[in-house]
Amino acid sequence: MGGMTGRLFGRRRPAAERTVTLIAKPECHLCEDAERVVGAVCGELGVAWEVKDITRDEALYREYWEQVPVVLVDGEQHTFWRVDAERLRRALR
Repeated sequence: MGGMTGRLFGRRRPAAERTVTLIAKPECHLCEDAERVVGAVCGELGVAWEVKDITRDEALYREYWEQVPVVLVDGEQHTFWRVDAERLRRALR
């Protein structure tokens, strides 16, 4: 899909069809900050979101352990470490 990330037939997908995944770990202050930002932005835009615990998923751990927290938008990596609310908002619109 290359340049079509977040797009369906050349148009942006509606917010209700988007999914944000926060990959985090317990007792991580950056993860807590990221969860607040993701929750606020997704709540504002009506986007579904979930948190996955990297310590409970070996595949996620192998792929992302140096980058936690990681935010995926529709399964594609959007950012890591610090989540910028406006950047996430733009990606979801």
